[in-house]
Amino acid sequence: MKFITAKEAGEKWGISDRRVQILCKQGRIKGAYRLGWTWAIPEDAEKPMDGRLKPAE
Repeated sequence: MKFITAKEAGEKWGISDRRVQILCKQGRIKGAYRLGWTWAIPEDAEKPMDGRLKPAE
C-alpha cells in the first residue's frame, strides 16, 4: 500500500494541508497514521464529508 503526505492529500482534495492534518487527528481519514511529525495517508483514501454541510437530497 502506498502512502501520501498531508500536503499531497490537500493538493489532491483541494483543501489546505493543515485541514488534512486536523481531519487525521480527528480520525476522519480511514487508515491514516502518524509517523513522527508527519501523517501517512493511504493513497486511495477518500476525502471525508464536510460536517458543516447538509447532504444533498
